[in-house]
Amino acid sequence: MKPYVLCIALLLALTAKAQELNCTVKVLAPNLQATDPKVFETLEQSITEFLNNRRWTNDNFLPKERIDCSMLISITQELASDRFAAQVTIQSSRPVFYSSYNSPLLYIVDKDIQFQYAQYQPLEYIENQFTSALIAFLAYYAYVIIGLDYDTFSPKGGTPYFQRAANIVAMAQSANAAGPGWKSFEGTRNRFWLINNLTNPKLDYIHDMLYKYHRQGLDQMYEHTDKGRKAIIEALTQFAKIRDDEPTAMFTQVFCQTKSEELINIFSKAPPQEKSQAVQLLNTLDPANAQRYQQILKAN
Repeated sequence: MKPYVLCIALLLALTAKAQELNCTVKVLAPNLQATDPKVFETLEQSITEFLNNRRWTNDNFLPKERIDCSMLISITQELASDRFAAQVTIQSSRPVFYSSYNSPLLYIVDKDIQFQYAQYQPLEYIENQFTSALIAFLAYYAYVIIGLDYDTFSPKGGTPYFQRAANIVAMAQSANAAGPGWKSFEGTRNRFWLINNLTNPKLDYIHDMLYKYHRQGLDQMYEHTDKGRKAIIEALTQFAKIRDDEPTAMFTQVFCQTKSEELINIFSKAPPQEKSQAVQLLNTLDPANAQRYQQILKAN
């Protein structure tokens, strides 16, 4: 092999191991007439490249190890010729050992993003520096997605990435161009409160719960179904104390919204005693959907 060909091959191999995210991005703007639709096409491409081509950690990932996630960005308003308001649906998942199933880790709809973007504008993230509302938003969720994924594979593995997301929140709070969603007084379900829950020492057991639920629970179910379900019950029991410690915690709502369908499927096949125990825990965590969890008790 010629030397320059070898160098290119090595470079491609290293690059293939670097990136962590496998993010599908879609930008929709069905109700906007003034802006050239091509602007949103380039925005979609720019965000895709920004999330997927950047190295967010110091770890090497094989292509098959990248974290599957998605962002559906619905442009709701044109605030100026290059300034927009949007609603963004963010999702991520992780594979379950010995199965073809991907377990959802995050499902959230962020309704409070305002950002500036001009066609072909480069997106570049600089650590410890606020450059724009859009870049801060994307980097924040990149770190939240990575943090949640790492928490499920090693005890408190996501801590460094949650701290980076918290740093982005702190910088955005003092930036005039950051837009809404970054401050505690702007609502009870925003970027501030999500990362506050994930970095609050009082709620540290969230991370233990995520590890037990996924690594000791779901990942064991293929070979040891009863053992895996028991670990998930233990994880939910551990998590249920959040209703006393922080009754309005945003992460409780996010977790239940993300996991409700999965939990119904898991415990619908459990013995009667486990069904009852699971329903009691889920009703404690998510009383608004108590009726939905009755499906578990009715399943054969």
